[in-house]
Amino acid sequence: MNRTILKLGLLAGALTMLATGAGTAAATEAQASAAGIPANARAREYGTGWQCNRGYRAEDGNCVAVTLPANAYLTNASYGNGWSCRHGFREIDESCEAVLVPPNAYLSAMSGDNWLCERGYRRVGATCKAIQVPANGYLTESSIGSGWDCERGYRAANGGCVTIVVPANAYLAVAFESSGWACDSGYRKTGDACSEIEVPAHGYLSRGSYGKGWDCDRGYREAGTACIAVQVPENAHLDFTGNDWECDKPFQKRQNACAADDLLLSDDGRSH
Repeated sequence: MNRTILKLGLLAGALTMLATGAGTAAATEAQASAAGIPANARAREYGTGWQCNRGYRAEDGNCVAVTLPANAYLTNASYGNGWSCRHGFREIDESCEAVLVPPNAYLSAMSGDNWLCERGYRRVGATCKAIQVPANGYLTESSIGSGWDCERGYRAANGGCVTIVVPANAYLAVAFESSGWACDSGYRKTGDACSEIEVPAHGYLSRGSYGKGWDCDRGYREAGTACIAVQVPENAHLDFTGNDWECDKPFQKRQNACAADDLLLSDDGRSH
């Protein structure tokens, strides 16, 4: 008897709460309507105006329900169609179609709406075609180019890897050397060979791989294939290059000499 009375009391309380909740919702909706906020919308937390509730989108001043296609989920974006396709599906004509993954491929982990070829394969249309690696070659991680490169001692030619013929006084070089080899220090490339660089007296081998291959010592300058002494005139000194001269202050260069205005000099010839 007491249990029956208790159950009836609980049921009556629940009905009262439901009635109260319905009344509160109706009152809230009425207040929102009075404030110019349409049904299924709420006032913005910041600023003015209103925004549609989740599952609805603004259209002509109202909030209309978002039609959710199969294999899709609602988004919180206020723009677009209000939904996105699940992982493994892509949007096609307002629906979500399964991504067809060809053999030797896998779904993109980042987007989930595309596929990538496995290592050793290259995308060709809607398929993954095997990369043909020639003898003495290896697969690269690059998505551009041939997808393979030649091993050290070989270079790419005519779709394959050919042996690099290294001449005397040369060594295997880094990949950007088209020939695959470079000359030793003291030698320079001449066609398919390395010729010795002739360094003149008062000169030294330069580090650059281009040009004549040598430079003059400090105090000397280039004259054809020789290094001749720099003739420093009075009131001058070697410049920062060491291969030419410049005038001391306050002297000015006048052809091959250094001169100064009379106003800048005292009677004994010294500058003020």
